[in-house]
Amino acid sequence: MKKLVVSLFALLAGTSLAMAEDAGCEAFKWPVTREQALFAAAPATPAGAELAVGAAADLALVPADKAGFTLPPERAPAGGTFGAVASVEVPAGGAIQISLSGEAWIDVIQDGKAIKSAGYSGVKTCPGIRKSVRFKLAAGPAIVQFSGAKKAELKVAVLTPE
Repeated sequence: MKKLVVSLFALLAGTSLAMAEDAGCEAFKWPVTREQALFAAAPATPAGAELAVGAAADLALVPADKAGFTLPPERAPAGGTFGAVASVEVPAGGAIQISLSGEAWIDVIQDGKAIKSAGYSGVKTCPGIRKSVRFKLAAGPAIVQFSGAKKAELKVAVLTPE
């Protein structure tokens, strides 16, 4: 009987944990299921690379003071944190959504100017996805800066908003 009770408790605890993880991801303002699928197979990508719209990358970061930011980040990175600069070709329509696996600040620069975000959603209870930020840009090249990361790697997905 004791084994049965322990087994039932373990089953319920596992089910509750899975439900809590799902509920954590549901707290985003928009769906992040595409990011979850893309992050699972994100290829290793060095800092300075071009990020493809519709794909994810496991971006290698460098110490923030060595990242070579085009413009100073809107939020100055703390000492001992990591960052990277990447490029992206913004599609016609100009809307992109950048989602991250962990804590970091995102700056998008186009035509030499920092672009304010058009929307933000962040959740600390979704496994593997921490934040998602939307930008409205002109079609064409843009620079994406990541700063203030506490780890030297960061999964990044660049998508068009749903």
